[in-house]
Amino acid sequence: MNQYLLSVILGIVEGLTEFLPVSSTAHLRITEALLHVPLTDPYWKMYTIVIQLGAILALLLLFLGRIVRFFRTFPQGEHGEKTWLTHPLSLTLIAFVCTAIPAKILSKVVGENLENLTVMALALLIGGIVMWVVDAWASRRTATTTHVEQMGLGQAIWIGICQVLSAVVPGTSRSMATIAAGQLAGLDRATALEFSFLLSIPTMIAATGYSLLKAIHPKAADVAADAGAGALAPLTMGPERWLTLIIGLAVSFIVAYVVVAWFLNWVRRRGFGIFAAYRILAGAALLVWLHMHG
Repeated sequence: MNQYLLSVILGIVEGLTEFLPVSSTAHLRITEALLHVPLTDPYWKMYTIVIQLGAILALLLLFLGRIVRFFRTFPQGEHGEKTWLTHPLSLTLIAFVCTAIPAKILSKVVGENLENLTVMALALLIGGIVMWVVDAWASRRTATTTHVEQMGLGQAIWIGICQVLSAVVPGTSRSMATIAAGQLAGLDRATALEFSFLLSIPTMIAATGYSLLKAIHPKAADVAADAGAGALAPLTMGPERWLTLIIGLAVSFIVAYVVVAWFLNWVRRRGFGIFAAYRILAGAALLVWLHMHG
């Protein structure tokens, strides 16, 4: 397949799935397997990581107003009731740290499972069931937190810890983990989704930056390899490879921008049931496909 067309397809998959609770990692790996992308090729490993930046930029643009307001009101909050520990910016960073430190410690497990389609299939299936049960349970209760500004320290720590699962088990989905954890902690659907988006910004920037550093910096790659983190070999980038990468970035940006705006409106009106059902069906279908081609 033409590399540019392949880049468009992968960019669409990334943009569609990055912020939906269906796991972009699983969908990219499945798409790459179906299109016979050489997963051992350092360039395509790097490509899969970097096109996430397009989705991150789309999210930053959509939430720019909220982020600016958070910075403007830090640390007292709009009504002077917040502290250095309870402001939304602080809670986002605290949740990120609660994810990043355990995820780094468990990075060897991540490397071993990153391309395991069976693990992804099971994570899709089980995650869908968990999401369905949690959303049904939460819909029958009155949420105690209906705005991100009302969140507390304990809720942020809990959500950050739960997000570790998505870092260790590909196919879980960062979005699914944070949304389900948020609902269990008393957040309503819209608030759980918004905090999921906010938390994904530092999480994705850090994960993408670290992985990209391993891909293009020889010394960093050597250190990571010694640590068992699955480093990527240094790359040589020509004009065709740069253009392929830029196409993927641009497509993922455009698609993610549209998807996030739609997703926010959908969840406010209809909830997460359809995404839970999709995960269950996709996970079951992938397990059947793997069994048939095993």
